[in-house]
Amino acid sequence: MTTSPARALPTLARRAFSTTAAVAKGSGGKPTPNKDHHIVQYNDDDFPRGFGVAATHCGIKKNGALDLGVLVSVSERPTAAAACTTRNAFKAAPVTVTTELLASTDGRARGFVVNSGCANAVTGSQGLDNAWAMSKSLTNALAPQPETWGKEKAGSLVMSTGVIGQQLPIEKITSAVPKLAGNLGLDSKSWMDLARAFMTTDTFPKLRCRSFNLAGQTIRMVGIDKGAGMIAPNMGPAVPHATLLGVIATDAAIAPSALQSALNYAVDRSFNSITVDGDMSTNDTILALANGMGTPGNSEIHEGMVAEYELFRNELTSFAQDLAKLVVHDGEGATKFVTVHVHGAPSYDVAKTVASSVANSNLVKTAMYGEDANWGRILCAVGYSSVPEGTIDPHKVSVSMIPAKDDPVQTPMVLLKDGEPDANLEANEDRATNLIQSENVTIDIDLGQGKGEAATYWTCDLSHDYVTINGDVSFVPPFADQKLTPQYRT
Repeated sequence: MTTSPARALPTLARRAFSTTAAVAKGSGGKPTPNKDHHIVQYNDDDFPRGFGVAATHCGIKKNGALDLGVLVSVSERPTAAAACTTRNAFKAAPVTVTTELLASTDGRARGFVVNSGCANAVTGSQGLDNAWAMSKSLTNALAPQPETWGKEKAGSLVMSTGVIGQQLPIEKITSAVPKLAGNLGLDSKSWMDLARAFMTTDTFPKLRCRSFNLAGQTIRMVGIDKGAGMIAPNMGPAVPHATLLGVIATDAAIAPSALQSALNYAVDRSFNSITVDGDMSTNDTILALANGMGTPGNSEIHEGMVAEYELFRNELTSFAQDLAKLVVHDGEGATKFVTVHVHGAPSYDVAKTVASSVANSNLVKTAMYGEDANWGRILCAVGYSSVPEGTIDPHKVSVSMIPAKDDPVQTPMVLLKDGEPDANLEANEDRATNLIQSENVTIDIDLGQGKGEAATYWTCDLSHDYVTINGDVSFVPPFADQKLTPQYRT
């Protein structure tokens, strides 16, 4: 009897060349793990100086949860502001308003107002009017702009998330905003409430703080973001170059142009390097605000101050990565956090494109959920990535699985070396199974082109629960007093 070439391969190698997956253990679905351990409590003095925040329930969400929040700079120094927003052709009204405000004030802002439960996207001229009304309701409720800010009047930026295609209950919002502006808090609870006001299908509020030394001064950053589904951001600067919303506020003193440049760099290596389901939202927005309260005098960092600028940019990037990873951890129905690291590439863009291809592969993501070490799917995604023809040499590619930090055995498991399956795959099948059963899975891909360039993408598995959540269009009704019509949410 003749043995087929596939049958002659070790078990893991046969899986690699199979187009079908092993049946997931418990095909009815496994429970999504509790994610409350990602919530971090901070002291009041951990937050940057000179920002006041507040949040409330104004009647957008049916369940009474917080759905409206504001952040205001109370610094005497003008506050620099920057934004990276969605490149989706159907940009939501708040994205348009935020972009226009920053362009008209050369990157200055008083703060922002955010709502959750209604995206104000694909809402026509009425939606645009409502977004402007949100902005003006906050700006008009604030004390006159300090003379030290100059003659140019800064406005309030806007963010929205929730159901697409529904108009905002704008009267509820504009009547609540002045009350928030008159009751700003500087304490940790106020910041946590603001983080909760961002949430839609998120299972936990995403709030982080950081401090670092810059030019002899202690600089503080706070970050809030939200997102669990409709996550595959592709954001650019405000001027052309579930929704993911986020803000990073700092008391550093940095010029608006330098802040925008640093944010572009940071977002490309953080929020633009995550995916949950491959869907880019209409509302994706990351804001950065810097009010200068942590630096004496009137000087601001600019890009010509190379050492100071790069230190700030690198801290911002690392911080943004921490925030972006929280979104992946909270991916709808996710049971695993997956890191895809590509190195040995001829350029950063090639490394990132390959990492994105693997991270967005539904076959890779379902294999992660089924805990099937099907590395052939990884190679398939590497091979069809949209890099120039001839960029990838299959004979030079290597793939390994990297143990989680809590794994007692820290030796990486080689699956493929220079295009050849590792000779020890059969003996290491149990080891591969143990690695993929971890909640944290790391896939290392070496394109074999010398030291080369590297990039990292963060993703999650694709589970039964993701389909259940997104198969139900009625799980996030827009308003407390309005019945949901079938629409989509961000």
